[in-house]
Parts: sequence; C-alpha cells; structure tokens
Amino acid sequence: MSTRGIQAIRGMNDVLPDQIYLWEFFEQVVRDSMGAYGYRNIRMPIVEQTDLFVRSIGAVTDIVEKEMYSFLDHLNGDSLTLRPEGTASCVRAVLEHNLLYAGPQRLYYSGPMFRHERPQKGRYRQFHQVGVEALGYAGPDIDAELIIMCSELWRRLGISDVRLEIGTLGSTASRAVHRHRLIEYLERHLGKLDDDASRRLHSNPLRILDSKNPEMSEIIDGAPRLLDDLDEDSLAHFEGLQKILRNQGIDFEINPRLVRGLDYYNRTVFEWITGRLGAQGTICAGGRYDGLVEQIGGGKGSAAPACGFAMGIERVLALMAESGINIPGPVPDAYVVHQGEAADGFAWKTVRHLRERGLQAILHCGTGSFKAQMKKADASGARFAVIIGDEEVQAGEISIKPLREAAEQVRVALAEAADLLRGSGVTGS
Repeated sequence: MSTRGIQAIRGMNDVLPDQIYLWEFFEQVVRDSMGAYGYRNIRMPIVEQTDLFVRSIGAVTDIVEKEMYSFLDHLNGDSLTLRPEGTASCVRAVLEHNLLYAGPQRLYYSGPMFRHERPQKGRYRQFHQVGVEALGYAGPDIDAELIIMCSELWRRLGISDVRLEIGTLGSTASRAVHRHRLIEYLERHLGKLDDDASRRLHSNPLRILDSKNPEMSEIIDGAPRLLDDLDEDSLAHFEGLQKILRNQGIDFEINPRLVRGLDYYNRTVFEWITGRLGAQGTICAGGRYDGLVEQIGGGKGSAAPACGFAMGIERVLALMAESGINIPGPVPDAYVVHQGEAADGFAWKTVRHLRERGLQAILHCGTGSFKAQMKKADASGARFAVIIGDEEVQAGEISIKPLREAAEQVRVALAEAADLLRGSGVTGS
C-alpha cells in the first residue's frame, strides 16, 4: 500500500483556489458572449446510455473503441457511459423534450467530459468543454456565426495567437463518391499502411487521413481530395461560408485534409489552432452535423440541420497563461480581529453589517492574541483590519487600521464603517 495516501485518479485534476480565478473569469466571459449572441444555457447529465455515443460518434472510432468509460448498471444491466463529448447528449435532450417544436434552438453548455487516454499536457481523462449547438439552421450563415463568435471570444479573453482552419466533408452522397476513390487509392498502397489504417480501410477510410503516424504522411499527402468530389450544393455552402467570413474580416486557411474525429460531421468543419501548446494545439473545433438529429431520433421525419463546436477549457486556459494573462483573486475589504466574550458578539454583528452592504469581511475564528490575529489579517490580503476589543464594545464603535497604505488607525461608529471601508482609504482623525 502506498504511504502517500489516496490521490486523484491519473489524468483527473483538482482545480485549486489560487487557480480558480482564471476559470471563473473565463466562465463569465463565455456567459456574456453567449448571451450577446442569443444562446441559452442547457445542462445535461454526465452519464448516458452507451448506445447514444455508439450511434452518434461511430462504432469504428478511437473514442468508442478505446476511450469511453463504460460500465454496467448493477441494478438493471444497462450499459452506461460517462459522456466523452457533449453534442450527442445535447441533441438527445433536445429531442427528448421536443425543443425543436418551438423553433430553431441556439444552445450552449459546459462541464466535464471523460475519455480514457494516456494523460499528457492538454489531454486529460477528465477534461472540461464549452459546447455550442445551433439546431434547425441549414445555411452557411449559422456556420459563420459560430466561427465569428469564437473570434470575438478570443478577443474578450485576450488571446491573439490562434489561426482558423476550415474545410468541408460534403454531403453523404459526395462522401460516398470520395470514399470509393479513397479506398481504391489506399488499396494500391496496402504494403505501406500501418495496422490502424489497414483496420479502417473499409470501415472508416476517411479517418485514415487524420493519422498522426509520420510514416503515413506521404500516402496521406497523395490521397484524393474530398474537395474535388463535392456536389454542387455542398460546394455552394462552402463558398457561402467563405464569403461571409471574408466580409466580416475573419482570416482563415482552407485545409482539404481536415477530418473531425466524430462520424456525425458533414459539410463545414473547422478548427482553431495555436502553435504555443505543442502537440495539443487545437483549442476549439466543430462543424455541421445535419444527420445527427435523425440518427439519434431513430427514424425519418425527425431530421433537422445543425452546427456546433466544442472548446477545450484546460487548453484555452493554458494558452491564456502562456500569453501572460493573469487574473488576480478578489481582495477582502476587512479582516475582523476581536478578543473577549463581549467583543466576540460585537464582531459577529460587525461582519454581518459589512457583508449586507456588499463588502467582503473575514471574521477571525479560533483563539489568538491581538498580535497573532493581526498577522493573520495581514496574510489574508485584506485592505483593512477591523479591531474590536473591550474599549470598542463599550463605545459601540470599531477601530479600522489600514494594512496596505500609510494611514492612521481610526475609530468610528459601526454605521459609518461601510462607507469608510469602501472609500479610497482612512486618513485619520
């Protein structure tokens, strides 16, 4: 048995108090940005039926084959899975609660996702995402809106070192044409395919183009391009997206090899990438998934066009930190030190009075001399120490000592304390 005690599961990390302020800043900026674009928050459970992800993500994908945390419910034998991504859960919730009957939906969510991967910087077994989904919109304008929303979010967060890559997977029909040509090409290079590519040759050949094996790069570079097999409608959609982005001043690169790791994507796909995080450079990715609503709904007639993206929170925060963005925590207004039974009661009254007026007041708990308590007050970072002893109780007043500036300690009535502490400082009397 380890002598170190119980520790967090590898790849599942604690977020400590000194780290949380950057998270909270990010979350507030996201809420403000989503609200500005008319997106509403939705929250789904972290455990779903395993079949939801097999049906939506695709059985022959790394996520389903290798990475999902699945288990049997011991009460009824159902196969359940900790969600590895959020889109399928969001679409399931939209269908289950008939939200599309009220019209198209602009939704967003955030929370933990789970994948059993080898932990490394920027890739964890429990990681957090912001997901944004626009359901019921068919045109390239909503694709552009999501991309522009991301661009605006980077500006609000102070992030500049990112680039946008866009591509298209076309329609089901154009992918079928491309799939046939791609398999024919790869079959001519069977001897050079690695084990993973050989296994996927006939089940999911498009995923071979996403291989990170450097020995496969020459074969991938010479493969047919899906852009050359686009049908007329898919090409028009892609050109419409590019036109809007150019008109809105959004720089982008077309990546003909851009393939998402989830089978439900069609037409538009995009990624926001940085060069400052090493191998885990994609901080946000998404695209269109027009067939997923029908696929999860279980039958024809439930189809609805849709588009969305997911943003890796840990990666975005790592990029912010790498860019020198630091969010300091809140500074307490007052630390209340007190000694004696009567002073204890007056101290409780004092902190309540100050908090009701919007001030942050820390009450010293436990024992300790005034000197020891003042050390605690200084270490807390508070701007002022509020001192309550027998003299203050008898006079119905409190003493206020500035801790961060050179100024005199003063004694004031409790009714005057909030305005004084909220001001620029104490000048003495």
